[in-house]
This record gives sequence, C-alpha cells and structure tokens, in this order.
Amino acid sequence: MIDHLFFVVTLLSALGSGLIAGIFFAFSTFVMAALARLPAPQGIAAMQSINVVVINPWFMAAFVGTAVLCLVLAVASLLTWHRPGTAWLLAGSLLYLVGVIVITRALNVPLNNALAAVDPASADGAALWADYVRTWTAWNHVRTVAPLVATVAFILALVKSPAP
Repeated sequence: MIDHLFFVVTLLSALGSGLIAGIFFAFSTFVMAALARLPAPQGIAAMQSINVVVINPWFMAAFVGTAVLCLVLAVASLLTWHRPGTAWLLAGSLLYLVGVIVITRALNVPLNNALAAVDPASADGAALWADYVRTWTAWNHVRTVAPLVATVAFILALVKSPAP
C-alpha cells in the first residue's frame, strides 16, 4: 500500500513539475520575447492581463498542487531515507519548492505587483517595463530549469523505487 502511494504521489509530482516547466519554458522562449517586441504600453497591458488570468483553478491546481505533493514527498523521503530512490525524491521536491515556489513568491510576484500598479501609457511604465522584461525573464529561466530537473529527479526516483 505504501509503495503504491509513493508511486502515485511521485508520478503526479513528475507530471506536475513537467507541466509547470513547460508553461515556464513557453514564457522563457517566446512569450516574453513577443511581449518585449510590442510598444511598452501594449506589452505592459498584455502582461498585466496575463498576470490576472493566470490565477485560475487549472493553473493553480497544477502549480500549488504540485508544491503540496512535493512537500509530502520531502517529508516522506526524510522519514524513509532507507528506501531506494528517496534521495531523488528529496532532490526533486526541493528543486520544485525552492526553484518554483520560493522564487515565484520572492521575485516574480513582486515584479508582477509593481507592473500591476503602473499605468501602461506612462513614462514610469515604459521605464519599469524595460527592466521588468529583463529581470522577470531571467528569473523565469531559473523557474523553467528547476521543475524540469525536478521532473528528471522524480523519474529517477520511480526507476529506483520498489515496484508498487
């Protein structure tokens, strides 16, 4: 029963991490570049809209749900350190929790909040936008790599763990 539960939670964590990595990958590779090509007021308005629309049940279920699963796996891996694959579970969990949740909360959300507070047509908006695109995208690259590597760690944990 425990092996089956570990398998299911690890599989869901791998899928969630991969899904979030894909979303962030899209932003890092073409969404932000497309927005940066627009005149500042249009780019700001588009990103302001994205930042509102992203808070929806589907995205939040994947984003926060994966974090909850990772938290469970991190605690479980520490309590069952003797099990094969638990180091990979801990690594994947920490990569997701720190590389996605902590960075999002500490860095990307404050940038989004600053962007939300600016008038897209203002001079302050244009100045903020140039820095926002560069800084937000740089941290998003980290948020792309972290869940991608977490996905690999979860897959390795599945390979190393006992069959359910």
